[in-house]
Amino acid sequence: MEPWLVAGLGNPGDRYAKTRHNIGAIVVDLLASDAGERFRKARFVPAETAEITVDGRRAWLAKSLRLMNESGPPYASIAKKHDVAPDHVIAVHDEIDLPFGALKVKIGGSTAGHNGLKSLQQALRTPDFLRVRVGIGRPPGRQDPADYVLQPFAKREEADVAILIDAAADAVRSLILEGLAATQDKHNRSGARD
Repeated sequence: MEPWLVAGLGNPGDRYAKTRHNIGAIVVDLLASDAGERFRKARFVPAETAEITVDGRRAWLAKSLRLMNESGPPYASIAKKHDVAPDHVIAVHDEIDLPFGALKVKIGGSTAGHNGLKSLQQALRTPDFLRVRVGIGRPPGRQDPADYVLQPFAKREEADVAILIDAAADAVRSLILEGLAATQDKHNRSGARD
């Protein structure tokens, strides 16, 4: 069975750890802890990885140690090292074009201005990898999206964020076990409350 790579997009370091932009990294942290695994520094690649099995299928979880807009090459290196085809790469990332709490799973498509996706697409040389798009909503008022994504979630959002992270982790496991169509049917949701 082909192995999988789950790329938890985010920025490295404590300063960014709990920000909206790091929800992908937060999801892979949950997948690792649910499996009883810890992240370790990858050899020769600026990334941390953990190996898990999902019902007998091998999956590498990865977090780049480079900033978001340069994060693609480390993920591509890990994919190459473990013979993971692009259609077995799952990028988990924040999505401002989806309402807060929404979750959408897809393959390919545009990067919609997301620098982490852009970097990953260039490094893999194809847009045809899987994406778990985690809705963080648009910034309120006239706030700059770049500032907004680097802020932590508000206190009042924390309970919904926990549910959303769980749902995204479930969607990743479902992609590995059941494939895209079944996962879309089961896990796509349009907001925090449905």
